[in-house]
Amino acid sequence: MNENYFDNAASTPVDPIVVQEMLPFLTEAHGNAHSIHSAGMRAMQAVELARERVAALIGAEDPDEVVFTSGATESNNWVLRSYGKIAISPFEHPSVAVTGCCVGAEVLRNQGEAIMPPTSSPDLVSVMWVNNEMGGILDVPACRTWARNVHSDLTQAVGKVPFDLKSICFGSLSAHKFYGPKGVGALYAHGGCNLDPLLAGGGQEHGARAGTLNVPGIVGMGAAAAIARDRQEQDFAHASELRAIVLDELSSVSDWRENRCSKQSPFVLNLSFLGLVGEALVVELDCVGYAVSAASACKSSSHGTSGVLTALGVPADWAKGALRISFGRANTKESARALGAALRESVSSLRAMR
Repeated sequence: MNENYFDNAASTPVDPIVVQEMLPFLTEAHGNAHSIHSAGMRAMQAVELARERVAALIGAEDPDEVVFTSGATESNNWVLRSYGKIAISPFEHPSVAVTGCCVGAEVLRNQGEAIMPPTSSPDLVSVMWVNNEMGGILDVPACRTWARNVHSDLTQAVGKVPFDLKSICFGSLSAHKFYGPKGVGALYAHGGCNLDPLLAGGGQEHGARAGTLNVPGIVGMGAAAAIARDRQEQDFAHASELRAIVLDELSSVSDWRENRCSKQSPFVLNLSFLGLVGEALVVELDCVGYAVSAASACKSSSHGTSGVLTALGVPADWAKGALRISFGRANTKESARALGAALRESVSSLRAMR
């Protein structure tokens, strides 16, 4: 794993143990999980073990409350497109924000990080647990009084910070955010999934989601979930230490700020540097071997300032200089210290060129 890779909120490297558990299902164990012969039964047994592991990681009471999908984007779309009248927070990932726009969702007002109640009575409220751009932990439990159905994008929370499933009816997650493979995720549905299928076809996933199961990916997700459950406290402490090191390295830099909430995930550090553009810093750091991002990876090709930072009241001249650093297991204290020094030098160099 690359210790200079600091874009773990976009995607984490696949854990070597996860790869080893996936390999048999990429080679000799190639049965369709819905076939009734022994090869199919082996695949289905592996899928059900993965379901149990994911359920244990997120705290679901019943593994059948976990439905495998291609990732949190599909899970988010599935839930939001299942209700007629919905409301979403102004801090959402594009897979919720854009989908919400498509279905005419109310975007909830906010005062700083505090989200205001909806102006009407929605069928569903969707508020992410941890914001993907600045790592703020939002007050999802408060939404329970606003609608009968509450959905939360748990992508940046799973395996990282505590959360309470009792506060929500639906939760979305992706394996590649906690050292599993890309292209596989899950939807948590309290009491089992009673949503109409987003994808029609066969009767897979107890009739909830059509399509041949991605057995290797699901196995990998389950393996990653088991590791994440065992390592959550260790990973949290590690990220907290790395975050403090980077911030300490920047103490001599002028005109910068940390964009954060009162409750914060240590895995994401969002910084703004006055007078600079975040993308320029990304390129400068990449040239010296460090991977960071200017925003959510799903929006990195879009121009303009972050809607999340704008909603938080960050002035445009600060928001355009925002940089996201996200920490992971491969990062070391030495690499965090070196990143802070490289960032300090990049800021100085770019400001000297203005």
